[in-house]
Amino acid sequence: MATSFSLQAQPTEAADWLDLARRAEAAGFQALYAADHPGACAAPFVALAAAAAVTSRIKLGSYVVNAGIREPILLAADVATLDVVSGGRAIFGVGAGHTPAEWAAIGRERPGVRERVDHCITVAETTMRMLAGEGLEKPRPVQERVPLLFGGGNTRLLRWAAEHADVIGLSGLGRTLADGHEHEARFRPDQVDAKVGLAGGTPVEALVHYFEVTDDAGATYAKLAEEAGTSVADLELTPYALVGTQREITAKLALIERRWGITRFTVRRPAFDGVAALLAA
Repeated sequence: MATSFSLQAQPTEAADWLDLARRAEAAGFQALYAADHPGACAAPFVALAAAAAVTSRIKLGSYVVNAGIREPILLAADVATLDVVSGGRAIFGVGAGHTPAEWAAIGRERPGVRERVDHCITVAETTMRMLAGEGLEKPRPVQERVPLLFGGGNTRLLRWAAEHADVIGLSGLGRTLADGHEHEARFRPDQVDAKVGLAGGTPVEALVHYFEVTDDAGATYAKLAEEAGTSVADLELTPYALVGTQREITAKLALIERRWGITRFTVRRPAFDGVAALLAA
């Protein structure tokens, strides 16, 4: 199976965002994703609708909406509208949410893990039923089934996603730290084994936190290991970091596929040029 890359990015200026969408499509990225952190980033579906207007093939999706502060009927309307204006290219990406400030912004305290998990499942299932025609008269999506992408690492949610999602986005991130934004890194191969095992054969898309084309992979991995609080050995194996020459990165992608069956990756904007060169090779 051929390796594919998607791009997660944020608009900061109109012409630049539209140019990025065009270039991502031309370079061969599978999807353009927008994050959802209300108060800290752009509204994902507005940004993606703008990108839809200047592209024709690339998929467009949220990566991922915070189910804890979103209403299913509004999500379904947003996703369905994106599917209509893009001609059937929408992806519905959803997660349980982790940032306390997002709940505080709507006058609530972030719930505990169990409540967030329960609520995420309810929101995702309700939204998907609406997209399928239950309770959402208009707009109707172009796609018979809008793909569901679940992003997160909770064990119960991964088991649920294995049965209901079309794609599972794994980030290698664990417990939210005291600042409410950063996370523990869970990059060890055995931790990846566990998460992929829970996916139960549902396609996995790994979020690449570190991507760098360099002639000195060892030095770069050493620097990144210190930043991430993990080991060089783990970074050299994990799917969440791709570092080295183009040939070395290609070889690592082959190893990742052999061990975990992962052929789908999401990168952030700084990785654009390096990934575009890989796709063109």
